[in-house]
Amino acid sequence: MLTADNTAVVLVDVQGKLAQMMPERETLFANLQIMVSGASVLDLPVFWVEQNPQKLGGTIAELAALLSDQRPFTKMTFSCAGAEGFSAALHDAGRKQLLVMGIEAHVCVYHTVLDLLAQGYEVEIVEDAIGSRVASNKQVAVRRLCASGASLTSTEMALFELLGSAEHPAFRQVQALLR
Repeated sequence: MLTADNTAVVLVDVQGKLAQMMPERETLFANLQIMVSGASVLDLPVFWVEQNPQKLGGTIAELAALLSDQRPFTKMTFSCAGAEGFSAALHDAGRKQLLVMGIEAHVCVYHTVLDLLAQGYEVEIVEDAIGSRVASNKQVAVRRLCASGASLTSTEMALFELLGSAEHPAFRQVQALLR
């Protein structure tokens, strides 16, 4: 069970032209924005990572605007664990449950989740907030990651699980994000 005091969000490589190539990108982008906004409302740390931004471009404007108070970790490796300072910052946050989202599911999300599992984190993939250019690549990644120990969730499911109750002080704010 996800808890707000033990959960963090990992946002993987939602950048440039590659992000624009995702199938159903409007829905993907909307779910990513809801998750980042929900993380803010629930005071969850967001670990924002970009792959080679000099070549691939920066994070899409819709997400970068929501994260304007922080800077992304940059990497050349497929796994976010290869980004300088990422693993240390994640460790220092003291959160053991991670919600992972971003692109591409079968490359950088895949490698990141495997490394996070190996480091002992409980990882949930936000299935409606990950993408690959080819649907079958996403499907294979999800199957293999679940077989490796990751769990699946969705944007709405994760946020309501983190709230735990309609009596949570942030319930109305989160509910508004989902409308």
